Amino acid sequence: MENFEFYSPTCFVFGKDTESKAGELVKRFGGSKVLIHYGGGSVVRSGLLDRVKASLDKENIPYVELGGVKPNPRSGLVYEGIDLCRKENVDFVLAVGGGSTIDSSKAIAAGVVYDGDFWDFYQGKRIEKALSVGTILTIAAAGSEGSPDTVITKEEGMFKRGASGDAVRPKFSILNPALTQTLPAYQTAAGITDIMAHLYERYLTNSTDVEVTDRLIEALLLTMKHEGPRVIADPNNYEARANIMWAGMMAHNNSCGVGRSQDWNSHTIEHELSALYDCAHGAGLAVTMPAVFTYTMDHNVMRFAQAAVRIWGCQMDFEHPEVTAKEGIEAFRNFLSSIGMPKNFEELGAKEEDIPKLVEVLCRGDGRDGSISGFVTLNEDDCTKIYKMMV
Repeated sequence: MENFEFYSPTCFVFGKDTESKAGELVKRFGGSKVLIHYGGGSVVRSGLLDRVKASLDKENIPYVELGGVKPNPRSGLVYEGIDLCRKENVDFVLAVGGGSTIDSSKAIAAGVVYDGDFWDFYQGKRIEKALSVGTILTIAAAGSEGSPDTVITKEEGMFKRGASGDAVRPKFSILNPALTQTLPAYQTAAGITDIMAHLYERYLTNSTDVEVTDRLIEALLLTMKHEGPRVIADPNNYEARANIMWAGMMAHNNSCGVGRSQDWNSHTIEHELSALYDCAHGAGLAVTMPAVFTYTMDHNVMRFAQAAVRIWGCQMDFEHPEVTAKEGIEAFRNFLSSIGMPKNFEELGAKEEDIPKLVEVLCRGDGRDGSISGFVTLNEDDCTKIYKMMV
C-alpha cells in the first residue's frame, strides 16, 4: 500500500424528503446568497425545484437561478454562471440534479473566485479555492456528490476534460433515493455502469498488497451486480435505489482508491465518445470498458482473473489464467447488456470512420503529448486498436 492523504468532509443527509432540509444546511455551512443550478425538465415538473426554493425561503436565504445544464455539461453555461454569481454576490452554489449539474456547479464555484479562465483547471491546474457547493442528487451515477472531481466539455474544440480539488468537494449532499424512481430505465442503467466503472478504474492498479481496498471495491461491485437487475425490473424499489445511491457515492469519494495507483484510461477514452456524439457517459463506458480491459489484460492477467473469480463467479484456471480473465470480462459485458446498455459502436451511435478524429483529440488535443496513462500507457496506435475493437 502506498502513502496517502484522505480528506472527505462532506455531510451526507440521506433518505426520504430530505430535500426539505436544503435551506437549513445552506445556513449551517455559511451560505447567505445562493445560486440554484439545475438542468430543467424533471426537476421543474416534479416540483423538486419549488420544494428547494421553499426551504430556502423558510430560512430567509435569497437566491438566483440558472437552469439549462445538459448531459456532458458545457463551458458556455459555466461562463454564464460565473458572471451571474459575481453580479449577484452569490457565495454558495446549490446543485439540484445529477452529475452533470454538480460538475457544472463545481466549475462555476471555482471560476467565480479565480482571476483567470476557469478552463485552466481543466488543463491541469489544481482547484485550491472555490465558493461553497451543496448538492441535491437526482441521479445515482457520477459520484460527484462526494468527490473533489468535475468534468466539463469545452465547446470550442469539444474537449471533454476533468479537474479536481478538495475546495469543490460539496459541503453537504442530500441523497433521497425516491428522487431517482422516475428515471427512465436506460438512464438508470447508464448510472449503474458509471458507478461500476469508477470501481473498476480503481481496481486496475499497479500497487501491491492493497487487500482492504480490493475487498471494498469487490463488495460494491457485487452490490451493483445484485441491485442493478432488481431496480431495472422494478423502478419503484426504494431499497434497491437506496443501495445503488450510496454505492455510487462510495465508489467515487476515493475511499476505495487510497494507497493505490488507479487507471482511468476507460474514462479518458470514453470522454471522446460522449463529447463527439453526446451519448450518455455510462452507455459509452459500457462499450469502452470491455475493449480496454481485453486490450490491456496481459499487463496483469491475474488482476483480471481475480475480478472474474471474486465478482463474476468464474472458476479459476491456474494453468491458463488468461482464460479466466477473458471469462470475467465477457461476464461483465453480458451483465451490462442485460440491463440495457449498448455493446458496440453501432448500438451507441458512433461511427468507425470517426476513429482517426477520436484518436487525434484523445491523444493530441488540448495540449496532450500523444499518449494517455493509467494502468498502462497507451499511444495513438493502441487507442486506434481499442476503438476498432468497439466497432
